[in-house]
Amino acid sequence: MTNTATSRKRRISGNSSATAPAATVPKKTPVLPFDGTRYWKRGRSSIHASGLFASRDIPRGARVIEYIGHRLTKAEGWARATEWLEKASGTNKGAVYVFELNSKYDIDGNVPWNHARLINHSCTPNCEPRVLRGHVWIVACRDIREGEELTYDYGYDFEQWEDHACRCGSANCIGYIVAAEHRPRLRRLLTARKRAAAQEAAGRAATR
Repeated sequence: MTNTATSRKRRISGNSSATAPAATVPKKTPVLPFDGTRYWKRGRSSIHASGLFASRDIPRGARVIEYIGHRLTKAEGWARATEWLEKASGTNKGAVYVFELNSKYDIDGNVPWNHARLINHSCTPNCEPRVLRGHVWIVACRDIREGEELTYDYGYDFEQWEDHACRCGSANCIGYIVAAEHRPRLRRLLTARKRAAAQEAAGRAATR
C-alpha cells in the first residue's frame, strides 16, 4: 500500500492536497454566495440507511450544506481514519468521515452535529465537496429537483477497494466506491476476474 491515509479519507477534487493529482481535477462548478437558505432534509435512503434530500429546488452552484467537524493534523487524521476502519472491520460500516482539507489539516466529520456526514456516495453525483476559505462545502454541481437524494463522489483511492461496496445504482456504477480516475482500472480488473472465473468453471466442467 503506497499511502494508507489516502485510501481512508474522502478526497476533494481540486484540493491542494498531494492526494488529488492535477491531471484528474474536473472543471469546477461556479459557486454561488451562501444566502442562508436551508436546502436539505433527512430521509430514508435507497442507497444506504439515512441520507439527505433536497427540501426545495436547488440551483447549480448553491452551497447546500457545510461539512463540519473536528480539525485534525494529518497525523491525527490518519490515525482517526485507521482506528475507525479497524473498529468497523467486518461490520459493513466501513465509511470514513475524515476529509482532506488541505496539505496540513483534515476534518473529522463523524460528529452528531455534522448532518452532511449522512450524504451518500454516488458514481453520478449531483453535488461536489469544495474547500472555500478554509471550510468544506457541499455544492450542487447541477440543478437539483426537490425530493432528489443529495450525493457526491467520495473519491476513495484504489487501495482497499473491496472494502467499499457501492449501491448507488447509477448507470456507470461498477459496484465499488473509488475515485473516477480509478474506475477504468477497476473495471478492467473485474472483467479479468470474471473471465478467469468463467474459464476455471469451463475447465472443471470439461473434466467431469
